[in-house]
Amino acid sequence: MKKILSAVFAAVICFSSAVCAFAATQSEVDALRGTTLYVYNWGEYISDGADDTLDVNKAFEEKYGINVVYDTFDNNEVMYSKLKSGGVSYDIVIPSDYMIQRMINEDMLEKLDFSNIPNFEYIPEKYRNPSYDPKNEYSVPYTVGMVGLIYNSAMVDGTPDSWSSLWDKQYKGQILMFNNPRDAFGIAQNLLGMDYNTESEMSWKVAAELLKKQKQISPVYVNDEIFLKMETGEAAFGAYYAGDFLTMKDNNPDLEFVYPKEGTNYFVDAACVLKGSKNKLAAELYINFLLDPEVALANAEYICYASPHTGVYTNPEYTYYQNEILYPANENYKTQSYLNLSPETLELMSSLWDDVKNFNSEEGLSNYDFFFADGELGSADGASSLTPEGTKYLVYILVFAAVCFAYVIFRYARKKYRENVK
Repeated sequence: MKKILSAVFAAVICFSSAVCAFAATQSEVDALRGTTLYVYNWGEYISDGADDTLDVNKAFEEKYGINVVYDTFDNNEVMYSKLKSGGVSYDIVIPSDYMIQRMINEDMLEKLDFSNIPNFEYIPEKYRNPSYDPKNEYSVPYTVGMVGLIYNSAMVDGTPDSWSSLWDKQYKGQILMFNNPRDAFGIAQNLLGMDYNTESEMSWKVAAELLKKQKQISPVYVNDEIFLKMETGEAAFGAYYAGDFLTMKDNNPDLEFVYPKEGTNYFVDAACVLKGSKNKLAAELYINFLLDPEVALANAEYICYASPHTGVYTNPEYTYYQNEILYPANENYKTQSYLNLSPETLELMSSLWDDVKNFNSEEGLSNYDFFFADGELGSADGASSLTPEGTKYLVYILVFAAVCFAYVIFRYARKKYRENVK
């Protein structure tokens, strides 16, 4: 259960006499009253006053007199496309690590004035200067976490431990898959033992073929729709974020969670100010407000994601203090983070994702099915057996490679012979 925060608690936040050491003068802060701040965040990603919890945006408005317009997105790619289209204008956005790196590279973010964010002191060293923002100029960590496998114990036999469960024909029509390319490909890459951030065109194509193979069991592609489908027992398996599982389990105790043995994605979502923000100082005040220990605790309790805030995860009163799902021992799990990919690989991934989504398994076999017979994905031997057609083509390839190798040896030997004759 989420910890209930009282209205009195909210009032303490709004009207506290404590004064933060802002670089901005009080008159500059007062001048922001009546202005508007535009925030773009993930869905279900802030304490909003439901069930008597703290309404963070309302508390901010009451404290500073700044109006907050708050919109949400389903995934990083949707958010990026909307911002790139130029039809919207926001001050604050909260993307994931790899997308932050991309937005920095494309000059989409403003450098932060950390003198206006004194509560950054609550972010420990391990979350500073990350690979996606190595000089820590553009972002402030908001949540951290990992992706895992959610399953309904009333519908599933045994205790699954592999991403291969998402390809199990026994559960045809009862599998939920990420409706975004980076996470979907990440799962396939885990099963294939690949690097998430590979620039190899062939590796991405092989992962795409594995995702096409999954179409045989009619996966349902979802984002936030996964909450309703898992909570109501419509699906046996779903891949999603650990924090969201805790929310789902509150509504369906049959749901269980595992970090698959092949490995999983470790991510950081962080608050950033968009390039050209018309209310940058207000945006920095908002980010600082999110880092207030009581506000950070309210958000962590509400959204159930792991927090990078020392005032939260070291607090014994925190509902998820030392929770094994949110704060597991890292050495027990294989993890990898997404990095920004080259423009060529991003274009390839997008094209392959379109191919996967449009692929009709009833109209023909994927290339994976053509070359490989059914086998247990993620099994100890690490591969399915070859089909007769696959064996034939493999023999052709090996013979061709052998001929090429023999030709190279022959040319080398002839060259050496001529040199010796001379």
